[in-house]
Amino acid sequence: MADPLTSLHGAAPAFREVLTFAGLTLVVHVDGSTTGGAFSVIEELPPLSDTPLHVHENEDEYFHAVEGEHVIRIGDREHRLAAGESAFAPRGTPHAQRRVTPGEGRVLVVISPAGLEGFFRRLAAAEARGSLDGEAREAASREYGITWL
Repeated sequence: MADPLTSLHGAAPAFREVLTFAGLTLVVHVDGSTTGGAFSVIEELPPLSDTPLHVHENEDEYFHAVEGEHVIRIGDREHRLAAGESAFAPRGTPHAQRRVTPGEGRVLVVISPAGLEGFFRRLAAAEARGSLDGEAREAASREYGITWL
């Protein structure tokens, strides 16, 4: 398997930030500072956790399955994605993710506008300080307009 921390063309991308927290590894390939705030690109690496139903007040999300099979619930519909397939979740629409094989696969998420990478940075920083708890998660969710359902 190719190194997931390299670009699709095999060279290191111009921007890359690896964030880890709660057993997750996320790679921020592009953030708002490189796109003028237009969008960010984040890759979720194994082992992956399922993401419970939630709503973003501020961002649209485009999910692209890179490896494995994923089920993306958007509103009342479930989209089963194999590698190479995608789904779009507009802001304000409840959505969730789960992996067909728990913990496996890779998903690339394009987020517009940029900014949600700050949510993940905040959680990673809290874990690094030893303070990633329910209160830290709730505060970050409020700050970034995420409502967990």
